[in-house]
Amino acid sequence: MMLSSVGNRLYWMGRYVERVESSARLIRVYSELFLDLPDAAGIGWRAILDINGVDRAFSDSGGDPQDAQSIVRFLLADAANPGSLLRTLTHARENARTTRDVLPTEAWRTLNELYLMGSEQLPEAVQDHNRGQILADIVQHCQLLAGLIGGTMTHGDGYQLLQMGWHLERADMTTRIIDVAAALLMTGREDLQKYDNTLWMAVLKSLSAYQMYRQDVRRRVAGADVIAFLLNDKRFPRAVAYCLNEVAGAIAALPRSAAPAQRCAAICELETVATEEESDLTLLHEHIDRLQLALADLDRDIYRTWFAPADAA
Repeated sequence: MMLSSVGNRLYWMGRYVERVESSARLIRVYSELFLDLPDAAGIGWRAILDINGVDRAFSDSGGDPQDAQSIVRFLLADAANPGSLLRTLTHARENARTTRDVLPTEAWRTLNELYLMGSEQLPEAVQDHNRGQILADIVQHCQLLAGLIGGTMTHGDGYQLLQMGWHLERADMTTRIIDVAAALLMTGREDLQKYDNTLWMAVLKSLSAYQMYRQDVRRRVAGADVIAFLLNDKRFPRAVAYCLNEVAGAIAALPRSAAPAQRCAAICELETVATEEESDLTLLHEHIDRLQLALADLDRDIYRTWFAPADAA
């Protein structure tokens, strides 16, 4: 087993790179969604703050919740936002820089190029006219990085920790996206209910799941079907069930894995959404709350097992 500090950096490199890709996808799709929905639908950029868990940080910064450009700048390139795309990309690069000796050279170069591109272009992406292309380029670089790592890195302990972080972050982001969409619809407003189909399509597109969903569910987009697909499908790479299986496989490949393996197995049993929870948004919200808490517990188990100092483990 490698040094715990190196393993910790690889784990968080995986988490940060996935967070960059997921956030870029999400902001790009929601930029397009707002063009399709009238102002009466009442869906604004505040929803993205909720998904990324930075709504309080935005309020503390003195940002105007009615100013779309202020929110977009905070999400993309604000140095005061610890969860901005640029800050997250900086964290990913720093974790990779300090573990360069265990990463393929091509992977380090690709991530460094992504960081340089993001540093230059993300401040410009605040403007509508070029945001979509800049975010698409970031997603493409993240996918290139994932392919390079999968194809050129020895699948040893470091690789398993990196993949563990990558897929745990992806599972967490998928639950957040579903939860916020459900929360919007839980308001019960009739003017919003009219656009539920458009909103669930945006959820699918933000996870690049639309085509795969239509192949699996051969009827119009419906909330219950989308929820079941994104939580329970074991074949789609951004579904929670698939991600948890990948995390479980990475855990099993590492030594001293009993505690996190047990926790992950319990989450796999928990994550399957029941039929009544698919149609009852209140029950769904409670279910996802339990799932997100369990994912946080798994992250703590991973830290205690492999990264904590010996006297704190």
